[in-house]
Amino acid sequence: MKKMFLFFLLAVLCTSCGFHSGLTRNTNVHNTNVILSERNFRVVSNVQGTSESEYIFGIGGMSKSAMIADARAQILQQADMIGKSCALVNETVEEHNLFLLVYTKKQITVTAQVVEFVDANAKK
Repeated sequence: MKKMFLFFLLAVLCTSCGFHSGLTRNTNVHNTNVILSERNFRVVSNVQGTSESEYIFGIGGMSKSAMIADARAQILQQADMIGKSCALVNETVEEHNLFLLVYTKKQITVTAQVVEFVDANAKK
């Protein structure tokens, strides 16, 4: 009986819980017209940024909004859009949490596509 109790206790202490959530949204407030029938854009690349924080008893690490801002800063740096007619579209924010008794690890991943706008009337 004692061995079974110790095995059960060890099994409980070695397990963890985690959950994952994702949200796709387009939070751009720019007035950009993409007319699909005119083919006035092309997808240039996919970009991704990740931010992680660790908490003990719920204390420590960054807030969720700060983590999202950090991950977005990474994708903006990767996108290299300065001086180009580009935009980020199809932004997805994913959150994964890992719980181990008093320890929590949170990871935020932001992904997006970079589109470049082209002159639909220009001859190729």
